[in-house]
Amino acid sequence: MKVKTLKQRTDLRNVAIIAHVDHGKTTLVDEMLKQSGTFRANEQVQDRVMDSNDLERERGITILSKNTSVHYKDVKINIVDTPGHADFGGEVERILMMVDGVLLLVDAFEGCMPQTRFVLKKALSLEKKVLVVVNKIDRPGARPEEVIDEVLDLFIELGANDDQLEFPIVYASAKEGYSSLDSSVRSGDMRPLLDSILENIEPPKGDVDGPLQILFSSLDYDDYIGRIGVGRVERGKVKKNQQVALCNSDGKNELVKVSRLYQFEGLKRVEVEEAAAGDLICVSGIEDINIGETACDPEHIEILPFVKIDEPTISMNFIVNDSPFAGREGKFVTSRNLRDRLFKEVETNVSMRVEETETTDTFKVSGRGELHLSILIETMRRQGYEFQVSRPKVIMKEKDGVMLEPIELIIIEVPEQYVGAVIEKLGSRKGELENMGARDGGTTHLEFKIPSRGLIGYRSEFMTDTNGNGIMNQLFSGYEPYKGDIETRERGSIVVHETGTTTGYGLFNTQDRGRLFVGPGVEVYEGMIVGECAKNEDVTCNVCKKKQMTNTRAAGSDDALRLVPPSVMSLEQSMEFIGDDELLEVTPESLRLRKKVLSKEQRMKQMFRKK
Repeated sequence: MKVKTLKQRTDLRNVAIIAHVDHGKTTLVDEMLKQSGTFRANEQVQDRVMDSNDLERERGITILSKNTSVHYKDVKINIVDTPGHADFGGEVERILMMVDGVLLLVDAFEGCMPQTRFVLKKALSLEKKVLVVVNKIDRPGARPEEVIDEVLDLFIELGANDDQLEFPIVYASAKEGYSSLDSSVRSGDMRPLLDSILENIEPPKGDVDGPLQILFSSLDYDDYIGRIGVGRVERGKVKKNQQVALCNSDGKNELVKVSRLYQFEGLKRVEVEEAAAGDLICVSGIEDINIGETACDPEHIEILPFVKIDEPTISMNFIVNDSPFAGREGKFVTSRNLRDRLFKEVETNVSMRVEETETTDTFKVSGRGELHLSILIETMRRQGYEFQVSRPKVIMKEKDGVMLEPIELIIIEVPEQYVGAVIEKLGSRKGELENMGARDGGTTHLEFKIPSRGLIGYRSEFMTDTNGNGIMNQLFSGYEPYKGDIETRERGSIVVHETGTTTGYGLFNTQDRGRLFVGPGVEVYEGMIVGECAKNEDVTCNVCKKKQMTNTRAAGSDDALRLVPPSVMSLEQSMEFIGDDELLEVTPESLRLRKKVLSKEQRMKQMFRKK
């Protein structure tokens, strides 16, 4: 039998850019697009042009992986910009199936960080060629040579083979727009980096004349043309209006038509008539296409294996809003609206799970971390949804009769004077100190292993303990035996006594009890939480109380009321704050904390029953 040799497409390269959060991936893509002539000379281009989503631009992070391409020396380079945050690791894992090599971006000052380890581990396990780019070499305190040593140590630690250990290195400053093979150069352009990609990343191999195979690794959506499958042609050629068989590992096998075919040119999707093995393409016209499915020649059905996505570690209940203010601010408020939106999210968000519960108004949503879930909540409220969420809970597993819980590796950079407070707090949350060392500039580097549930609610405490000077990064490490009970929240809530509008007088008499979250003139309802009590117990206060208007005057009675400014909580802080008997009410305009049981009498009865 004659063995068919796979042809290499020398006119094409497929690469993904992977790195820890904020190490400069999106800025690097910006420069490659600008310097390769993708934009017109007079075109107005914003910074971080790949972060097209409003949330991404506000937070300065990449949430969804995106495709683009540049042309250089008659070669088309397809580039995939990936998220750098561990909670969006599911985006990185499946995108690696579409490319032949990766650019591993490392900050010349910070060096290897938790997410660097995570993304590199995935790339090495899939045997992708790695090109190391040391970015921000113009940053004060940059230490490129030491960082390269750290990268080499990481490669060895992750079990890289001899071929992978011989990784090429490029030094760059994405912000200033230059790259070089020499770490001392401080000018130039991106040509050395583009040349290194052509030289070191292998061209895609594939049998162009064989029966068709396309593996879909991502989904997109367009209001006009519907769902779009994004994937790579692994074998053969695909043409517009061609009939293909859509298959998956569950036995699904149906004939569908490729009504439109697109490729990435710069930031646009450009319609094409056909694509061949190695091309990254978008396909429209297939209604129920899903991630991980294979489109084959109907005469030769061969399903391609898809990467196993890591399981979720945290879950929350999404509940229909039943507060006294329900339906005032949201456009979509019913259980059907909520159900349809959550199940639509699962179609494109592969590392998220949605389960229906015994009650029709509650849905259990599981994700990779608090940020993963909070981005979904924020996106939904901007789309006009109104709902409630419960306190995040970690997902336990049982193996051989032993209860296992998710463990996080957290890496902290903190000034020396705050080290004691950090170690003490994490110790009480079952954290184990793994590594500790001094860094330049009087900072200390700490590495802990800690149960995921021990981190719920800790980030805001960490910022307080370090006066905002600490940097904390976390990464899912694996499952280990249950570490025992953790006392997380040490303070109670200040709960509203009656429905009404807050007054300066009522708040002035309440502010001695603890920290307030609202100011005067805010509508509140009975059972709503308006502050954090200084003691480890809930207190019910009348924040709507008005001053009695009489003719009687007394010395000091008319002094100006001095109110402490309220602490306005963000979505993540609110999620971390709520207890097991509390909910967070989310609407397009407001975030309100509340007790599950609004009536004080009913709460008291529940407490007595528990005792």
